[in-house]
Amino acid sequence: MIVLRLDRILADRKMSSKELASQVGINEVNMSLLKRGKVKAIRLELLNDICKSLNCQPKDILEYIPDFED
Repeated sequence: MIVLRLDRILADRKMSSKELASQVGINEVNMSLLKRGKVKAIRLELLNDICKSLNCQPKDILEYIPDFED
């Protein structure tokens, strides 16, 4: 499973999701969904813009957690 850690890096950068949404050109509702990990996909262009705005790497935002089958 891929987990979005956008909330963590926003806190580290002391930036609001509203400010980031404005910088990358998406609305606040979509940024909120992204921040809470409630999305199933993210465009690479948007990931690029987020990394550019936050001066980070995709690995700082995305984390892979193995799924364990019962």
